[in-house]
Amino acid sequence: MSKQKITPLLWFNNNAEEAMNFYSGIFKNAKFDILSRWGDNGMAPKGTVMSASFELEGQKFMALNGGPMFAFTEAISFFVDCETQEEVDMFWEKLSEGGAKSKCGWLKDKFGLWWQIIPTALGQLMSSKEPGVSQKVMQAMMQMDKIIIADLKKAAES
Repeated sequence: MSKQKITPLLWFNNNAEEAMNFYSGIFKNAKFDILSRWGDNGMAPKGTVMSASFELEGQKFMALNGGPMFAFTEAISFFVDCETQEEVDMFWEKLSEGGAKSKCGWLKDKFGLWWQIIPTALGQLMSSKEPGVSQKVMQAMMQMDKIIIADLKKAAES
C-alpha cells in the first residue's frame, strides 16, 4: 500500500482532540494519534493537543490546535459517499449535531467543518443518458436539505 502523498491539515481552535473523538464516534473505521501537546509556552493550555494525525475511512488528516485566527468555510468540504438512505440519515444527523444543516446535502459540524452527505444514487441518476432525467433530478435535489433517495428516483421517473 502506498503512502498518502497529500494529507489535509485541519486547523482547530484548541478543540482538535474533541473533534477527533467526535469523528471517531461517527465513522466506523477511525483512529487517531496525538503527536504532541502544548507545554508551558503560554500559546495554549498546557497539556492540550498541539498536533495529531487521524484517519477516517482510510483518509488521513493532520490536526493542529492553532487558535482562533482561522476558521473553516464552505470553500473546503468533505464529501461522504453513502450507499443507502439509512447511511445518509445517520451521517446527516450525527455530523450536524451542534452544527447547522444546509441545502443540497451540505452541513456544518459543531467545529465549523463543512460536509456533503451524498447518496451514490444521486451521481447515478445525474449521469442518466435518458433525455431530461438529470435536469429533473437536479431540480429535485435543489429543493432538499438532506438528500432523499426515494424523492430523487421519483423525480427521475416523472
